[in-house]
Amino acid sequence: MIIDITEIQDMHFFFRLESFKEVYGIIWAFSPIFILVLGITISVLAIVWLEREISAGIQQRIGPEYTGPFGVLQALADGTKLLFKENLIPSRGDIRLFSIGPSISVISIIISYSVIPFGYNFVLSDLNIGVFLWIAISSIAPIGVLMSGYGSNNKYSFLGGLRAAAQSISYEIPLALCVLSISLLSNSLSTVDIVDAQSKYGFWGWNLWRQPMGFIVFIISSLAECERLPFDLPEAEEELVAGYQTEYSGIKFGLFYVASYLNLLISSLFVTVLYLGGPNISIPYIFVSEFFEINKAYGVFVTIMGIFITLAKTFLFLFVSITTRWTLPRLRIDQLLNLGWKFLLPISLGNLLLTTSSQLFSL
Repeated sequence: MIIDITEIQDMHFFFRLESFKEVYGIIWAFSPIFILVLGITISVLAIVWLEREISAGIQQRIGPEYTGPFGVLQALADGTKLLFKENLIPSRGDIRLFSIGPSISVISIIISYSVIPFGYNFVLSDLNIGVFLWIAISSIAPIGVLMSGYGSNNKYSFLGGLRAAAQSISYEIPLALCVLSISLLSNSLSTVDIVDAQSKYGFWGWNLWRQPMGFIVFIISSLAECERLPFDLPEAEEELVAGYQTEYSGIKFGLFYVASYLNLLISSLFVTVLYLGGPNISIPYIFVSEFFEINKAYGVFVTIMGIFITLAKTFLFLFVSITTRWTLPRLRIDQLLNLGWKFLLPISLGNLLLTTSSQLFSL
């Protein structure tokens, strides 16, 4: 059987084309994840720069200004420096726990971004239990902190890890109760359904107006979960040197640093999604229904506008969180636990009871 050279070349071209299609399909399947990770990285760098500029303004000093225009590349320079610094490991510590702890803290937070609707139907994974998936996964991060504190073989580090676990348990319960109240109002645990339930009446349909007490409890609990001032007891420098970060250096210390800002960003995004309408514009729907009907045909434009509105609301709450850090003094550990168990827990339970009662009477 004689095969022409041209036919052989055509067969080779066909097989190469099929292989290119497979590679393209794999890249296309993972492209949303790559875009999400890139967006998260840029947002973290922006938050670090914003915090330095805002803190400099509050304290009347000059912030970063030399590395890049207006100092925007300072966080990137700090990350590069940490990447090339030596990783020191305690000689008598548990090397496995010491090394795994920072990774668990970062990975558990990154997974939570998959259920955030950044725009209209622009979400990586629309799960029926989206909000409780966030709560379940975020409870893993303190385990990484506790592992790091125990693996460091340092009393200051171990006390910091224990404080992180106690603080997480104390404030995660009020946080979950507030989320449950929102789920009852929206009749769903999906973040997309919660956003859609708030879009019916525009600005006045936000859960902020229907759950004002839950909104306040959620903000306080989320700040405590992020271990931000005045709730940064696990790393209080006047008591524990640097807490669970005492023995860390190099990129492992940088992972904890990144995890704190990732946690702050995801908490701000959930405040936007649960209470501020997500990507919905703050104009009553009944007055601009025709405008929305026109824009629905332009899917890309609506998605971009939704992302912009979501990020604008998120960074507004980030400004409040950063200002709070540089304004209020640090609490004592007993004050922190008393606030969680004696005040926020009863208030969140009462809020859940009122929400349940109103939903039952409305049937």
